[in-house]
Amino acid sequence: MNCRWSSRWCVSVLGLALAVACADEPAGEGEASTETETGGDGDGDGDGDGDGDGDGDGDGDPGDGDGDGDGDGGVACSGHVELCDRPYDEVVFAGTHNAHAATDEGFSQFNANHKQGIPAQLQDGVRVMLLDTYYDADDPSEIVLCHGPCNLGSTPHLEVLTSMVDFLHDNPGELLTLIYEDHVDAADLALDYEATGAIDLVYAHEVGQPWPTLGELVDADTRLIVTAEQGSPPPAWHHNVWEVGWDTPYGPMDPAELSCELNRGSSDNDLFLVNHWVNNDIGLPSAADAEVVNEYEFLLARAQECQALWDHAPNFLAVDFYERGDLFAVVETLNGF
Repeated sequence: MNCRWSSRWCVSVLGLALAVACADEPAGEGEASTETETGGDGDGDGDGDGDGDGDGDGDGDPGDGDGDGDGDGGVACSGHVELCDRPYDEVVFAGTHNAHAATDEGFSQFNANHKQGIPAQLQDGVRVMLLDTYYDADDPSEIVLCHGPCNLGSTPHLEVLTSMVDFLHDNPGELLTLIYEDHVDAADLALDYEATGAIDLVYAHEVGQPWPTLGELVDADTRLIVTAEQGSPPPAWHHNVWEVGWDTPYGPMDPAELSCELNRGSSDNDLFLVNHWVNNDIGLPSAADAEVVNEYEFLLARAQECQALWDHAPNFLAVDFYERGDLFAVVETLNGF
């Protein structure tokens, strides 16, 4: 980390020196400059080779600069070059509880956990999504996402998965983690992965082995990590979340009752999910409580308390009404930025 911060400082100093030199240089007489801000090669792709393809190292990947995914060519993993060298289980990601249950997607105000749906969440920076899968009552061959009774709102799983695949294709340095509360068979879920092309992006982890770095996942284009509360392999990419992780209790009705104690899984595992939401007095999602518990100081203090208890930073911070409060700022702080 110190090396990378020093490198960034050096780049900043060199950039300042160049800016001063250019300011002292007389402007050209009537000539339109072809130099660009990103590359200086006139093609606008920033790779320095002048061919316009953005692929400075010739490996076919226009985003990495050197093809090794370690960030030294300028690729950002989950928003930061520095994270490319960090193992997946040492990174903190912003998460949403019942990500699909949003009023903008037609869910009732009684059981919606967010205002904005998954496409907006992806654009805003959510990278972990807790999803509840069920069979469609009208067409049992279809999988839908619900929160409680499906007549209060449902979203086709295929539609949601397609939006995720599109996002990953459009953002080659980003990763997504899904945690299913699964009420469907893994084999049926896999059909949706095959239909959407998500199958080409999944990562299969061998329990007990070290997790790859974000850069390695980006290089391999295995940027979709899938877990489930009930199911397990096969397929190999359909991990049981409690075999690789653990979580805190969830669903208190008072912010003071939020706890870092072990709920499910084992703290000997690698991935730590902190459930961070409060329900109202009748057990429904509470936007008013989200205003309180998602506030920067409150959320950061909870995350740090859990980290101190388990000597392991949370990997997934899952909240309700993510639009309220400071989830993304807390994640940045926990990741060291």
